[in-house]
Amino acid sequence: MEHTYCRKCVTSRQFEKCPVDNMKLAVVVNNIAVNEQVGELFIHCMYGCKPSTTNPGEYEVDPEGCPFTIRFSERRDHESQCGYARVRCPNNPDCPLVLKMELESHLLNCNLCKCDHQRYGCHFVGTQEQVMEHLSQGQCPYDSIKEFLGASDDKIRELQMTIHQKDQEIGFLRSMLGKLSERMDRLEKSMEMKINYLDDNMSRVEKSIVELDENQRSISEDLIDHDRNYSMVNHELSVINARLNSGAAGAYDPQQVYKCKGTFVGHQGPVWCLCVYGDLLFSGSSDKTIKAWDTCTNYTCQKTLEGHNGIVLALCTHGNRLYSGSADCTIMVWNIETLEVEKTIQAHENPVCTLVAANNMLFSGSLKVIKVWDLHTHQLKRELTGLNHWVRALVANGNYLYSGSYQTIKVWDLNTLEIVRSLQTSGGSVYSIAITNHHIIAGTYENCIHVWDKNDYSQVETLTGHVGTVYALAVISAPGMTRVFSASYDRSLRVWNMENMICTQTLIRHQGSVACLAVSRGRLFSGAVDSSVKVWQ
Repeated sequence: MEHTYCRKCVTSRQFEKCPVDNMKLAVVVNNIAVNEQVGELFIHCMYGCKPSTTNPGEYEVDPEGCPFTIRFSERRDHESQCGYARVRCPNNPDCPLVLKMELESHLLNCNLCKCDHQRYGCHFVGTQEQVMEHLSQGQCPYDSIKEFLGASDDKIRELQMTIHQKDQEIGFLRSMLGKLSERMDRLEKSMEMKINYLDDNMSRVEKSIVELDENQRSISEDLIDHDRNYSMVNHELSVINARLNSGAAGAYDPQQVYKCKGTFVGHQGPVWCLCVYGDLLFSGSSDKTIKAWDTCTNYTCQKTLEGHNGIVLALCTHGNRLYSGSADCTIMVWNIETLEVEKTIQAHENPVCTLVAANNMLFSGSLKVIKVWDLHTHQLKRELTGLNHWVRALVANGNYLYSGSYQTIKVWDLNTLEIVRSLQTSGGSVYSIAITNHHIIAGTYENCIHVWDKNDYSQVETLTGHVGTVYALAVISAPGMTRVFSASYDRSLRVWNMENMICTQTLIRHQGSVACLAVSRGRLFSGAVDSSVKVWQ
């Protein structure tokens, strides 16, 4: 016989036998006829009902809700599209619930829309129109570096994958070490058992020289195996230690170990440039400010210089003036004694990436051009062109100016402002240059540091070890000793002995990419994306 029951009662197994004829329930199938009949019934949309005010647990028609009655079989399709459904604002969970049909108008007036670059640190909040205006008119400081931030995210993911792989490899090597240790324990126990066996049978050995010879041979073989296994364990230990400590590889100079002596904290964004003048250290940041720090006593901020409308990318000093270059395409002139601005120069059509002063001239690097300014009148004297990309590095040394762009270093005569030499590099754009008594040194986008002889311009060495772009280089020289410091995207600083071209120390204290360096009185200052400046000595 066929009987019809509620689906919920059957699937929940409230009874094992049919309550009508007491037969065991064996095959249960859908009653298509009843299902179609129920499906044709008209019901109110769930968004057209509300809890009854008179009969608790029951519902009544909501005159302000959905007015439609629909077939039971069409209920899910209708309710998934019903305009009277209450939904949350996708901009911010703090918005009150709104009807789905009013969501579009709500979004136009919602004051909680966030900038597309929120995850990078932009705090702008407003309506959709205000957000679009914020992005289209270049008001967002993160929009100009979104490609760099995206590339940074990609590199971080790659580094995280590499770290994960290294962790797995270290775990595997440690498990191997554990197994070898267990094997060594077993061998030692086996040796003890055999020695005990030999002691117990000394009386028998006296009776049988042949047996003694055999036992001696067996013990000798076991000793050889023990020594072999012991040597193998030591070898594995040395390999594991070498791999675990690979970050500190290189020669070690116990006479010159640099340690972190302090930290300057105060910027609200990454620190991109540093400059030292006497006892003052100047730092430029993404927060559009320059801070003047006291380097003698307690590393406190003496004053915050405000005026730029973009990221401060470059700093240099000449006489009693500080010059700052920014992403707002200007150069500002500051009086160091009063720490007040004296003049603003509309310098370039693109961000000012680097500055250097020499021979009463100020050189500013930007996209495919170096501009030369008179340090007394601040008038433009000349433009140096023929550059193939952004000029991110400028260094003046002796009678020459060195500029770095894409895979090229150009050497300019400071008197004639003409090119006297072009050095070709590999590894992408040149981000940093340093000059020692004997060498020209350049840090590149692809993690390498290239070294040329200063006299004949022949390439001497390529220093490797960093796993990120080499953003900055600095030099500390003493009689018979030259140390070059390199700062990298990989969050580390490295110390290089230029006598043997070996990394003597790796400094890891920053929580973000190290972007700039400065030296003064044997001390090294490093600025990073973690918004801090550290002192090393």
